[in-house]
Amino acid sequence: MSPPRVVVVTRPTELELLIARHGTREQARFALRQLSQSIETYEHRQQRFDDVMTLVSQAIPSRWRRSRIARADLQSFVWDPADVVLAVGQDGLVANVAKYLAGQPVIGINPDPERFDGTLVRHAADRTGYLLARTAEGNAEIEERTLVEVSVDDGQHLKALNEIFIGHRAHQSASYRIRFDGREERQSSSGLIVATGTGSTGWARSIARDRHAQIALPRPADHTLAFFVREAFPSRATGTTLTEGIVSAEHQLEIVSELSEGGVAFGDGIEDDRLRLGFGARAVFRSARDRLRLVIA
Repeated sequence: MSPPRVVVVTRPTELELLIARHGTREQARFALRQLSQSIETYEHRQQRFDDVMTLVSQAIPSRWRRSRIARADLQSFVWDPADVVLAVGQDGLVANVAKYLAGQPVIGINPDPERFDGTLVRHAADRTGYLLARTAEGNAEIEERTLVEVSVDDGQHLKALNEIFIGHRAHQSASYRIRFDGREERQSSSGLIVATGTGSTGWARSIARDRHAQIALPRPADHTLAFFVREAFPSRATGTTLTEGIVSAEHQLEIVSELSEGGVAFGDGIEDDRLRLGFGARAVFRSARDRLRLVIA
């Protein structure tokens, strides 16, 4: 059997983004100085990241194939079923890559444990070789996490690890019909989110806490989803009785857009990768069949 391909996924560092924005390192230094900041802070972080990338690269067996891609190129990358993914960065990078996979294992490498929580990128760089070997041998301990998916009746489709937002692209009031558990209501709100158990530690948790939600949020491995309508507006034509719920694996949530323009759905905060929802578009949310396969040991 041929060795697997290791796909190393990264995102631009803060220093790289600063230089891209200002043109040169010295111009970035000048701009930061005007804000009473020092470029040396970002240079030190860059050095730590470069050292981690060196460790990761050296840990990949020389006879294995390897590719390195940036987060921005995930949408066009052609994956192989036998790929092993190394996500080197913040927890959000794992969420960014998860929706493009079909069962390939993901090893999350935390390049800066002092700054990043490491919920999904829980491994130090010096464990890369060990984890790659265990994964290739089929002996790695895998944690499966549920994804949420939305399908639109015109063929558009999107998956996300944390949550999917649906509403107006400019975060204005959105008009739509919501259908769930045999009930239907016309609403006007600032949109709604449909969250997984992984996402229930973030945005969904904040909403649930602030409104004293009556539902129990799902856990990362649960096949259920939670939805929350944001700031539903009561009027003669719109209601507020269907604003939260648990979508089981056997059920679905349906939204019918009443927006003539500006209706969107996007996942995990990536607004550039969005679905467009015109008037009458029917969006159905459910638990995705594919799961994130996260290597934990």
